[in-house]
Amino acid sequence: MSLTFLFNAANLFVLPFWALMILLPNWVVTRKVMQSFLPFLALASVYVYLFAGGITPETAQDFSNPQLADIARLFSGEQVAATGWVHFLVMDLFVGRWIYWEGQRTGVWTVHSLIFCLFAGPLGLLSHIVTSWISQLFFSKTVTTSEETSPDPAA
Repeated sequence: MSLTFLFNAANLFVLPFWALMILLPNWVVTRKVMQSFLPFLALASVYVYLFAGGITPETAQDFSNPQLADIARLFSGEQVAATGWVHFLVMDLFVGRWIYWEGQRTGVWTVHSLIFCLFAGPLGLLSHIVTSWISQLFFSKTVTTSEETSPDPAA
């Protein structure tokens, strides 16, 4: 499979999951889909394929003792850039899924945090944490605290 195909396919693959979480968060289908780890298995498999195909003695050495200049040089190559991008897609979607389930569990509004996470993962995570704190501070009687347990959505 071509690198361009895998890159484009991975980009398109994540979009329905983000659309469901952002646009239809309370739909029973969204909840069912987001319970599954299969999307992560598929994306992680693409990542492993790209990673394994891009490992050379030189890249292994650069990754074993990372220096900023070496990492910048590595990411200038399409193979490493595609691998890194799929890494971002997997991890951002995983964090987005966590934000989604926290919103479902606690009632905290998550749409803005999910949008931030889609475009800049750590900003979405930070947004959700801040939103949760504000919700607990001002609306603590209507928001479930994180100390309370709920059934695992993946079960």
